[in-house]
Amino acid sequence: MAITATVERLGPDLIRVRHLIVNLYLWGTPERWVLIDAGMPGATGIIVEAAEEHFGERIAPEAVILTHGHFDHVGAFPDLFERWDVPVYAHPLELPYLTGQESYPPPDPFIGEGVMPLLSIVFPKGPIDLGDRVRALPQNGDVPGMSGWRWIHTPGHSDGHVSLYRDDDRSLIAGDAFVTTKQESIYAIFTQEQEVHGPPAYFTPDWRAAKRSVEALAALRPSLAATGHGTPMRGEDMTRQLDALSANFEEVAVPDHGKYVPDEMKGS
Repeated sequence: MAITATVERLGPDLIRVRHLIVNLYLWGTPERWVLIDAGMPGATGIIVEAAEEHFGERIAPEAVILTHGHFDHVGAFPDLFERWDVPVYAHPLELPYLTGQESYPPPDPFIGEGVMPLLSIVFPKGPIDLGDRVRALPQNGDVPGMSGWRWIHTPGHSDGHVSLYRDDDRSLIAGDAFVTTKQESIYAIFTQEQEVHGPPAYFTPDWRAAKRSVEALAALRPSLAATGHGTPMRGEDMTRQLDALSANFEEVAVPDHGKYVPDEMKGS
């Protein structure tokens, strides 16, 4: 495994792969498995290696599920299709960003503390075009290939952002609806100290929706929070921090200025 990646088993059927600054997840068994998000550009080899280690060689995923389509969650495309010809599912509101129709709103590089907001100027904003492989998630909340899981619309960080939740054990794959590191800080990204934070501020264009999404996820009382950035968290400390984020979202997550920050939230 490359030194830029780590692999961690979170449970009998859930694997976390950290590649550079972002997490992606593999769920399933050697009989059937699904990829959740596709990491940074260059992630294909790491994804394939992790899949072969845990599910066996030449076993293709049944599907790829995207929490959203930002560049650090779709980076393995289109290279991944040279290995596996599989469908990609996302929320209907996310499809224009995945089929070459629209670019994401530009980041706001002058909010938050740390270097990452300034670096966001050069981050790809899309669109990418995944062609006819892209499909809308089922309206009934089912997650293709992931029995027992349901998707929840958690907009804010992007229009069609979704989180995945399993009621049986309250496992949550939250994408970037909230994260467990201060993603604006290079130091925090490097140290991976576990702390619950709001969505990456420089790439979040709808703070009202982001607040509602965090409130909805906190109300689920998850036992595991597997996020797009940061080390997954579980237990009482995670619950306490997520509750605090939900209760004090405007004060601790929303920047006090910025082009996407509503006037009534500025200076909170």
